[in-house]
Amino acid sequence: MSGVTRREFLKGAGAAITGVAVLETGLSAAADGSAAATSTKAAAGTPSATSSAREIFLDVNGVRRAASVEPRMTLAEVLRGPFDLTGTKIGCDRGACSACTVWIDGEPVLSCMTLAIDVGERKVVTIEGLARGAELHPVQSAFIAHDAIQCGFCTPGIVMSCAALLEKNPDPTRDEIKSAIAGHLCRCGTIPHVLDAVLDAAKAKKA
Repeated sequence: MSGVTRREFLKGAGAAITGVAVLETGLSAAADGSAAATSTKAAAGTPSATSSAREIFLDVNGVRRAASVEPRMTLAEVLRGPFDLTGTKIGCDRGACSACTVWIDGEPVLSCMTLAIDVGERKVVTIEGLARGAELHPVQSAFIAHDAIQCGFCTPGIVMSCAALLEKNPDPTRDEIKSAIAGHLCRCGTIPHVLDAVLDAAKAKKA
């Protein structure tokens, strides 16, 4: 019979099992580290990651501007990013809140739902281009006078829609104004002030 006791045998077996577990853990960590390194390297930017970018030219607020964009970039992203026109807000980014409203050829559009590469030669006007130099648009002045601004996040889009309304209808009714801003979400509840402001702006434009 061997001179190894039961106690010594069990201790030896436990040490062997522990050693195998440590080895497996080390191999798993090494594999995970290698995978993470590969993933990080891929995300860092390979030639294929930017090969889809293309140069486009946009007429924004009367100025022809160039930008290198990916086909998936929206007009809102280009305005706020490369063009640094941050007056245009991105709220829901799904076309549901209208905070990103700008004009394209005089029509209010949701810039978060418009691909920048699809704009082409059409003319874009943002809230920054609504005033004439230091002279505010009548809608902008009326918003200030009637305190139609709370947090201000939705305000640029609402102003653009209201100004577009007055371009087509110089003497709108309260219901027509409501219809023009029906797609805008204002969490601060300033819509009654907005309606009063636009009615006054209409009077100011006729004066």
